[in-house]
Amino acid sequence: MGGLSDHLPVIGMIGLQIHYAALAIFTRAALLDGLSPTVFVVYRQGIATLTLVPMAFSSKRRQSLKISMGLRSFFLMFATSLIGVTANQNAYFKGLYYASSTAATAMSNLIPALTFIMAAIVGFEKIGLRSLRNIAKILGTVCCVSGALTMALLKGQKLLHMEFVPSTYLTASESDNWQLGCLLLLASSVFWSCWMIMQVPISSCCPDHILSTFWMCFFATIQSAIFALLYEQNLQAWILHSPLEFSCCLYAGIGIAVSFFIQTWCISERGPLYCAMFNPLATVITALITVTFMHEELYVGSLVGAIGVIAGLYIVLWGKAKEIEEIKQEKQSNLQDDKIISSSIDLEEPLLSENSENVAEAKIEP
Repeated sequence: MGGLSDHLPVIGMIGLQIHYAALAIFTRAALLDGLSPTVFVVYRQGIATLTLVPMAFSSKRRQSLKISMGLRSFFLMFATSLIGVTANQNAYFKGLYYASSTAATAMSNLIPALTFIMAAIVGFEKIGLRSLRNIAKILGTVCCVSGALTMALLKGQKLLHMEFVPSTYLTASESDNWQLGCLLLLASSVFWSCWMIMQVPISSCCPDHILSTFWMCFFATIQSAIFALLYEQNLQAWILHSPLEFSCCLYAGIGIAVSFFIQTWCISERGPLYCAMFNPLATVITALITVTFMHEELYVGSLVGAIGVIAGLYIVLWGKAKEIEEIKQEKQSNLQDDKIISSSIDLEEPLLSENSENVAEAKIEP
């Protein structure tokens, strides 16, 4: 069981990347079908909140629900929802609408580098060029980001020559809004990195990840609704006109409830950088899905970028594994030192008592 529990964070993060890749492709199709990005965020967060209500308000959690929401916890969750959920998702899905699903998943690969920098600034990650594991984390981060950007920006020659009719839903936008979409996706990556960093103090204030996920989804629903009412003047935008739009909102809402819980749990177990380093996999998975099922063309740049992403990912995971191993060895060494000290004290106490008794007897004898 110990071995399986050690691999659960890896399994959970890989599953999340599959979900994120499918969400990018699915949502892109719904947005081009007429779904408003701001309204979509509201529906997504609302469905996620309703999904979490039965678990968050169960009898076992009612007491912790009252205890965990102190003033500091309330402020942290509200601020995290505003930056890491409301601002992040509105920027991401608006950028997804203006750009493409490939650009969205590729731009999210900046998150590892941004998270690494932020974690180093606040002290969650230590940077020492004399340590091999720290060098591995730096090189792996650069390799991951470079590989992902190579996939998105450098096409090169075709590897597979296939005749197909381009999909109306998945064709990248060629309008002047492309640069705006990339800027919004970049802003979304910054917001998402902030969300990951802020999970560390939230986990210490509220260890129950289901509760923290519920409150963040609840606050984000209210914040997103206020923003959508101010931004979206057309009331017809709130009506879902097709099964594609409805199913996309349902899938995204339930998916975010599950993904937030897995994400917060993995961050509490392995740290924000470890979780952020799995994001490049979404770009690789998106490319595989679009080539296999959407019959998109595969280029040399995509293959080289995918190799770079996977190589960089495992370099960073190796460095992180070495760090965890060193921490465990240090803890075991400290425990052994404590046992040696306690055993030496136990051995000395009888000797001291015997010596004191001998001294007392010598004083009593004439």
